[in-house]
Parts: sequence; structure tokens; C-alpha cells
Amino acid sequence: MAGETVFSTERLRRARFAVAAVFCVHGAVTGSFATRIPWIQDHADVSAGQLGLALAFPAIGASLAMPLAGAISHRFGARTALRGLLVLWTMALTLPSLAPDIYGLCAVLFVYGATAGMSDVAMNALGVETENRLGKSIMSSLHGMWSVGALIGSAAGTVAAHFGADARLHHLIAALALTALGLVCCQGVLDLQSAPDEEAPPRFSLPPKSALIIGAIGFCGVFAEGASLDWSAVYLRDELGSSAGVAAASTTAFALTMAVARLVGDRVVDRFGAVRTVRVGGVAATLGGLLVVLAPHAAVAMAGFGLIGLGVAVVVPLAFAAAGRSGPNPSQAIAGVATITYTSGLIAPSAIGGIADATSLMFSFGLVTLLAFGLVLGAGVLRPGARATAPAASGTPAASSGKVS
Repeated sequence: MAGETVFSTERLRRARFAVAAVFCVHGAVTGSFATRIPWIQDHADVSAGQLGLALAFPAIGASLAMPLAGAISHRFGARTALRGLLVLWTMALTLPSLAPDIYGLCAVLFVYGATAGMSDVAMNALGVETENRLGKSIMSSLHGMWSVGALIGSAAGTVAAHFGADARLHHLIAALALTALGLVCCQGVLDLQSAPDEEAPPRFSLPPKSALIIGAIGFCGVFAEGASLDWSAVYLRDELGSSAGVAAASTTAFALTMAVARLVGDRVVDRFGAVRTVRVGGVAATLGGLLVVLAPHAAVAMAGFGLIGLGVAVVVPLAFAAAGRSGPNPSQAIAGVATITYTSGLIAPSAIGGIADATSLMFSFGLVTLLAFGLVLGAGVLRPGARATAPAASGTPAASSGKVS
């Protein structure tokens, strides 16, 4: 997109809060779904193996549909596209609990993932554009708000499950509430339009080379995140003989560490820069991985998982931000990075399990440690260079639309 419209400082501040709220709504859908997976499994009468297969379909749907987001934003404008895609995502929450069997579950989870991926790309592209105009980092806190939303959705889902609520009713109520909230939030985001003579991005295309390079860093971060989130409790139980309560606490602590680190990450990035922040984070995650592998007891391993969470927390937000500045088509580049990171999140849990079966879970986290060290070596690709910042003109009336450069 070409051209620039100057937005007032107050307008940009409101847009930042609005897009942060959108991230929170997006995360709340995920949290609401995750807590009712046992109910959905029982309702669809699927085995653990079948459930594992079905849970691969959201990532497949997301990976295939994400490239469409750029074309949709080009055609309808950033705000309208986000509004429509977010509604599709929030209402998709109602689908999994309606699935009657494994075939229906795989089908609806494919649609669920496709709407998740497209809305994810649209909101990240708007987040990057808002960050560029503000002239300071906000992507880490935006992803932190996604984590906050996931925690809120999980908490509400836990209460619903505790009282034995039917997931179909729970998800219908949650979907309607989140849809209404999402529509309100979308009113405050920047209304960015494509230039009339700008060529539309392709509906389907391979990720650009810049996205592949940046995505490699995102791959390392998301692999370490996914492995730690899904396997930390198992590691403490099987490798260190911890109780079920202590093992579960390690997963909760890891998730909280990630959320807090993302919420405060922007201040660190603004002070030290993206490259230095990711390099230091990579060192922390590498040390954390070593602590996990060498841990003599649970407390040391929990500290290691905490360091991994702290070290990788800002990697994905910064990868999206770097992708959005890497070429003339931010949505296409972000979709490419998102596809790579989604794929990493899909294969990490199964890869850790496969390696553990062949060797040991301790060896699996040796691989996680190596990938964490990859952040130290590859952080340079996140160097932002010159930001395409539109200066904010204080006192200037907020424009209703703008052109993305």
C-alpha cells in the first residue's frame, strides 16, 4: 500500500488500545475452546488418538487460509477486513462443540483454524502499522494482551466446566459476547486503505524470502514455547518424579511468565532494540534449557522452564513486526511468518514426543536448548532499519482513513 495520512497523537493512542483489545478478544476465543476439549471429546466420542489427529486440523486450516488475509484487507480496507474476519473467528467458537463424530470434528476444526489464522494476520498487520506510526514498540504488549485474553477465556471455561455446563451453551454465550465486544473494539482501529493504483496481493503464494528468514527465528521461539508448554508437566513427573500438582504448576508458571514478559517487553525493546533483546532472550532460554536438562530436582527444572518462557516471550511479536517492515506487502510477509510459526507450533509437541520415544525426554529438551541458542545466532535478521513512521501531528483532527506505506 502506498501513501501516508497523518494521525493525531490521541488518535494513535486510541488505536493502540483498540487493537490491544482485539488481541485480547482473539485470545479469549482460544482459551474458551481449550478448556472444553474434554467435553468435546466425550460428545464426539473420539479416542485420545483421534483427538490428537483432529487437533492438527486448526493449524492446517490456519496455514492454508492465512495468505487470503492480505487480499481481503486490500479489497475492503484494514478495519473492515479485521471486523469481518474477527466476527468469523469469534462465531467459529460455536462449531467444535456441535461436531457429532471424528469426521465432523476434523471439518469444523479446519474452519475454526482458518478463521483464526486470517484474523490473526489481519490484527498483526494492523498492529505493525500502528507501531510504525507511533514510532515505538507495541507488538510485545499486544501479544501479551492475547495471553491475557487466553487466561480470561480459560478461567471462564474452567468455571463452566466445574458447574457441568453444556459446552454448546457455554460457547454460544461466549461467542455472542466476544463478537459484540470485538465489533466495538474494531471501531477504534486505524482505517487504512490501499492506494487505488496498488496491485492486489496474490490470494495464494509462497512466503517471500524475507519471511522465510525471519520465520526461521520465529520457528525456534515457537518450538521452544510449544515444547515447554505441552511437555513441562510430563517432564517433571516422568524425569524428576514430581507430584501431579507440582508438575501442573510448572505449566501454569511457564504460561504466566510468558504473559508477564510480553506485557513489559515493549519497554525493553524500545530501550535495547529488537536484536539485542532477542539475543539476550536467547541466552536466557539456552541457560533455561540447560537447567532443565541437568536439573537434579523439580525446583531447578521449574526455574529452567521459567527462563525459557522469559527468553522466547518476545520472539514472535518481534518476528511479526520485522515481517511487516520487510517489504511492500506487510500482510503477505506476516502471513508467511505466521504460517511458519503455526507449523512450528504444530510439529513441536509431536516432535518432542517422537524423540523422547526414540531416546529420552531429556534428550528432547537438548534439542530445545539448541534451538534456543539459534535465537542468539540469528537475532540479526530482526534488525528494523529505518522505520516508515508517519509523524503524529498533535492537535490535528484524526483522519478517518489512511494509506499504508
